[in-house]
Amino acid sequence: MTASPVTASPDPARQLLRHTLATVAYRGGKALRRAPDRFGTFHIGDKTRTPSQILAHLGDLFDWALSIAQGKPAWRDSAPLSWDAEMERFFAAIQKFDDYLASSEPLHGSAEGLFQGPVADALNHIGQIAMLRRLAGSPILGENYFKADIAAGRVGPEQSAPRREFE
Repeated sequence: MTASPVTASPDPARQLLRHTLATVAYRGGKALRRAPDRFGTFHIGDKTRTPSQILAHLGDLFDWALSIAQGKPAWRDSAPLSWDAEMERFFAAIQKFDDYLASSEPLHGSAEGLFQGPVADALNHIGQIAMLRRLAGSPILGENYFKADIAAGRVGPEQSAPRREFE
């Protein structure tokens, strides 16, 4: 997936929202890539979601965000697909939402509401996946995210290499 061009927008909140989506894609990609084969079904308790269920929820969050932005709010709970299919869906859903934000189409929900609802929830769930990676014996490396090469519009699975990782 190619990055949508960063365009000057009269709405700085919309541009910050696009940068936040790029941050979600960067951090999400790091937590998702190179997960062990059976990681999607890893389970730590009866009242917790598996990584595949969390990833399906992430796709649902970005589908919901797009529906809000388009003025047709709709929520659905998707059954998890395979890990690889859910990863594709995650990045595709972020891409569709970012493409809408990059367009001249009106934003029917506030940027602040979109951030505090679906986008902030997504950051929370990416943290859960990262924690589950550690519990499953496949931790991701820490990183100085301030130094990361994250750019609005770069929301696909192809992300810049980490600049400063640590254990």
